[in-house]
Amino acid sequence: MMPKVSFLVVLALAAAGLCAGQSSAPAASQQSAHNFDSLNQQGADVPMPGFAETVTGEKAAYRQAMLKHGLALRNNALPSFSINLLNAPVDADQQTYVGQRPFVKWMTNPMLTWDMKQLHLKNAQLHFGIGFEKMSWNKAGPTAIDVSTLYFYKSFLKDRIELKTGYMPNNLEFVGIQAGGSLVTGAQGVYAVLPYEAGLTFFPEVTPALNLKWNAPSHFYFKGSLERAPDSAGAQKTIDRNLGGLRFIPKGDKLVTITEVGFRQAATETARWTWLRGGYIHNSTSYPNYVTGTKTSGNYCAFLLGDRQLTRGYGSIAANGFYAGASAMIVPASMNTYTQYYEVRVYDEGPFHSRPRDTASLVATHTVYSRDVVKSLMAQGKSFWRNSSSIAASYTVRASRGVYISMGLSFIAGPAVTPRVANALVATVAPTIFF
Repeated sequence: MMPKVSFLVVLALAAAGLCAGQSSAPAASQQSAHNFDSLNQQGADVPMPGFAETVTGEKAAYRQAMLKHGLALRNNALPSFSINLLNAPVDADQQTYVGQRPFVKWMTNPMLTWDMKQLHLKNAQLHFGIGFEKMSWNKAGPTAIDVSTLYFYKSFLKDRIELKTGYMPNNLEFVGIQAGGSLVTGAQGVYAVLPYEAGLTFFPEVTPALNLKWNAPSHFYFKGSLERAPDSAGAQKTIDRNLGGLRFIPKGDKLVTITEVGFRQAATETARWTWLRGGYIHNSTSYPNYVTGTKTSGNYCAFLLGDRQLTRGYGSIAANGFYAGASAMIVPASMNTYTQYYEVRVYDEGPFHSRPRDTASLVATHTVYSRDVVKSLMAQGKSFWRNSSSIAASYTVRASRGVYISMGLSFIAGPAVTPRVANALVATVAPTIFF
């Protein structure tokens, strides 16, 4: 049995020391000055706003004092509230989807980063975070206090190669589910969960992983991951078997491999923002099979997504403007409840001249439920939906520095697989606060 502390982290730190030992280390006075750019989250597909775009800003006394030592402390708070406006709340034991009863979620995530320049390492980072999550409906997710990140990051060859290893949520590293590739603009459709069914990790299901990315010429990239799978029984079981989150290989959790190929062009004065990506997730962990009644391996998710800036917006922010995007995902029906997912979306970054940092979006989705699950429900005489369609309109307001408030309204036909409950109109308010 492997030790509970990840050997990936140990190897990463050893590699860091080796790199330092092989280089001709300059004197400390010759080291480049610490800066906030090197202390923000590195290597993620879904970056966080810079430290200037936080409630406390860059000039806070504690932040400047830590910067002198190459350290930074930040915290994200993400509360949300949802409720169905079409029908009265059901009894607690009858709830089948988020918002059917008033739903509250709270998550907070303090993080500490170190740029490692004292070890004469350039373009490197050690990142540590702890997450707390609480929901009013347990089936939407467990209450958890766990390590959210503990990883080493290093880029090589003028950032052509990026290495990240340790404990991290890979939903911020792959697929790009967040519209526009931003943590602020929120998630896509109501049931965009297929990658998670196949083993893509998210808090609190954080596991050790080794990620490697090649930023190829002409804005192409190739990215892969070797990730320890979370428990196939779900987040609550993962937490119950791994309190604290640092156990390396709980019995039965095997390997997830992720590959992604993409093209990503940043918005500039002469180019419009474009992000095309596709990939494949394979999980060797055994999952319950609805057809055989036994556990079998080979769960997977294939995904294809694309987003494109169509017009320029107001002002001098190159990324502002009108965007369109689409997604398609598929997983095997024999191992998963949600088996196909399709989405089209349009969104406007900076929709008004006076609101350059707001975002408006309209997202339409269609989800197909597993035919094997439906057959089982039919045999049991239960009511069910075969699929679900939704359309969601939202507006995200930048209320102040570091404070964003998303307000959305989603009409959902077929909000749960079983029983066949009425259509829903779910209103959601979700602030995001960066400290």
